[in-house]
Amino acid sequence: MGEFIVDADVLARTRFGTSQLAETLSGLVILRTPDVRPWHRTWREAHTDAFRDRLADDPVAAALLRQAFGRTWTADFLTVPPTAPDLTLDEELGYLESLDDDRIRADLEFTSGPLPPELTASGLAGTAAELMRWVWSQTIAAEWDRRLRVLRADVVSRTARLSREGWSGALDGIGPGVRWLAHGRLQLNPHPYPPRDIRGRDLLLLATHSRGSWVSWRLPDTYALVYPVTGVFASAPAPLPEPLARLLGRNRARILSRLATPTSTSALVAETELPLGSVAGHLRVLLDAGLLERRRSGREVLYWRSATGQALVEAPGGDAAPLPH
Repeated sequence: MGEFIVDADVLARTRFGTSQLAETLSGLVILRTPDVRPWHRTWREAHTDAFRDRLADDPVAAALLRQAFGRTWTADFLTVPPTAPDLTLDEELGYLESLDDDRIRADLEFTSGPLPPELTASGLAGTAAELMRWVWSQTIAAEWDRRLRVLRADVVSRTARLSREGWSGALDGIGPGVRWLAHGRLQLNPHPYPPRDIRGRDLLLLATHSRGSWVSWRLPDTYALVYPVTGVFASAPAPLPEPLARLLGRNRARILSRLATPTSTSALVAETELPLGSVAGHLRVLLDAGLLERRRSGREVLYWRSATGQALVEAPGGDAAPLPH
């Protein structure tokens, strides 16, 4: 849908947060889609073979996934938002597991048309839920603590911008096509769907490591906008080369090693668990040394390695290249 129509009460109740189910669905989409963001590639490559093997062993789940993702629509039963932010995956999957086969088939047929023979099987909700649990346990759970720090850093940053700049500032850059419009209208995407009036309802804004944003609802009362955090890495940090740490100091080397793609200061704070003032100071030193580039994106400043910084990190044998004069 293109827009939500909201009022002051909706905005007063709107909450930022996280969702393990939305994070799992984001991972599922990345696993089945070759065209991913640079910072998702390492994670995807690490898990694609196991994901393909999982689907090869479960033809019903494979058919369900093929049918569940249309060109501009995802089957509703996969995207139902939580009743509140920050629930566990099992708490969120309770709703999916309560659905009967007719409801699942209706969603799939609406999304992609006539159903293949595999989807005449019974227990489709359980099949979908077990696939989501597999994606969570095999690809996300081990790094959830690190991911959660990044997601919460984004939530804290946007909540602070909301208090300073209002909804226009808080939503700036939150997702492709998302922006605050005049007269109580929130644009969600560029698709020509009719606006939906959600006055009197609850709205959640859920941060995820996703390719893009999407809208979901739990009728009649709860709606959600799922949006991607940007400039963060889905993979765990690579080992820090000791020569680089000796040259720059361990914390500056950690920061430089994490800046292969544009990253905000708040994301770096979450990634490194260093104080905001320390991260800002290290960024200034690295920038003055010519090791970083920067640009503004909305209300945030993004940093990434310059050609010199890249050469320093990639020096043969782990030996640090000389700094520029």
